[in-house]
Amino acid sequence: MKLDEKHLIQLAAVVDAGGVTPAAVRLGLSQPAVSRTLSALEKRVGEPLFKSGRRPLEPTIIGAQLARHGRVIMEASRRASETVTGFRSGSVGTVRIAGVPFFMDAFISRMIGEFQMLEPDVRVEQGYGNLEDLEKGIASNQLDLAICPLGLVEAARGLQFTPILKARNIVACRTGHPLLRRTRLGTNDLVDFPWIAPLPGSPLLADLHAILLSIGLPEIGIRYSGGSLLSVFNYLEETDALTILPHSVVFAHRKDRQITVLPVEIPQPPRSLGILRVAGDTDLPSAAKLAKHIVRQFDVLRALIERHQTSVVWGP
Repeated sequence: MKLDEKHLIQLAAVVDAGGVTPAAVRLGLSQPAVSRTLSALEKRVGEPLFKSGRRPLEPTIIGAQLARHGRVIMEASRRASETVTGFRSGSVGTVRIAGVPFFMDAFISRMIGEFQMLEPDVRVEQGYGNLEDLEKGIASNQLDLAICPLGLVEAARGLQFTPILKARNIVACRTGHPLLRRTRLGTNDLVDFPWIAPLPGSPLLADLHAILLSIGLPEIGIRYSGGSLLSVFNYLEETDALTILPHSVVFAHRKDRQITVLPVEIPQPPRSLGILRVAGDTDLPSAAKLAKHIVRQFDVLRALIERHQTSVVWGP
């Protein structure tokens, strides 16, 4: 026997309200309409739903059992409505985000955590990738947002790029590095120590080669390569190696790692870190909400990074 869910909902409302009239008010229906529903349901079941002559209305055993099912349906309907409302407002949903490893580890994962403290019903799936992979992920609808650097080359057709932080690279070393004790520091000093190569495919690798060409240095000695941000930090802290890192990444870990900026000026890349996504107003509400949160956090962070940058006494 198939029963109409709406009939069960109205029965539950009548049982809970103790009468047809107050139940009709709660449901936004007319009293005659609810009465007709109860009559139709009784005929369908073949049993009385309420005990005769009781005021307020008291359900029979079968009436009470069916009313319980009606309450379950009402609760499911309420939750479904809340889900739709939450989805439209960006408070419910799944966001697929990926980005270049160093920035994801230094900043974005923390920002995601802050976002989910505000929006606990948003699920975030995070990954890593370089620009080519990220563009493919966005274009093929495998990703909603990508955090990556972009420079003179524009975003691929159909994609849009929102800059959030201008790129600035630095030479990083451990806080007790011998070069930090020198009163005069020049680019030629950089060849006297081993280096860590940036990840393959990273823009930092191209930046390193551009730096060598621009300042006329011979090839440097690469001692270590292929590590994650944590691996690079661990290696730097235990050696006299040098490496190219975004200044903002070193800034983010200035208090918890023994890593600092070697105050020597190097050529800077013409690009910015930003958010890549499909062009137009096509974001899922939860993805749009996370993107706005990241932009706001970088608005605050940018001033702090620039202040730290001006505090470094740069060499030639």
